[in-house]
Amino acid sequence: MSDAAPDHDAVPYWRAKALEEMTPEEWERLCDGCGRCCLNKLEDWDTGEIAWTNVACQLLDGHACRCRQYETRHEVVPDCVGLTPEAVRTLTWLPPSCAYRLVAEGRDLYWWHHLVSGDRDTVHQAGVSVRDRTVSEVGMELEDYEDHLVEWPGEEVDADLPTSPEAGDYEKIP
Repeated sequence: MSDAAPDHDAVPYWRAKALEEMTPEEWERLCDGCGRCCLNKLEDWDTGEIAWTNVACQLLDGHACRCRQYETRHEVVPDCVGLTPEAVRTLTWLPPSCAYRLVAEGRDLYWWHHLVSGDRDTVHQAGVSVRDRTVSEVGMELEDYEDHLVEWPGEEVDADLPTSPEAGDYEKIP
């Protein structure tokens, strides 16, 4: 069964409903599967600026970009941030391309989102996901996270997001 909106004449649920109105199933389907929310971020305490790393949560499957223990993640990783409509509107570190953020801001989903394309691989093909570009936090000291600072594609959202994984390579911040 395709993830794409089945009837092009009908308004897709993510355009018709506020985040709070979505069923649990609709909410879960809205996730684009990029895996970026499962990366460790560093925040400058003075400025509030967020620095992205490629250091993944111990539960992130770095190829599938999915949590290995999604249902029990909060028990295994107590500081895992669960996304709720309220959290989506207040978290400053959600990627600009995040479907939850886009819908909260009244914007539409990108072409590569599986609900638009009908294919869960387009997020990876577009180079938006973290697929195969992370390292695990397991055994890493917090002070070593600074050695893993990166810039991810789409941090500055525009129409020119990468069209292939090769075009979406990130660079280490000097």
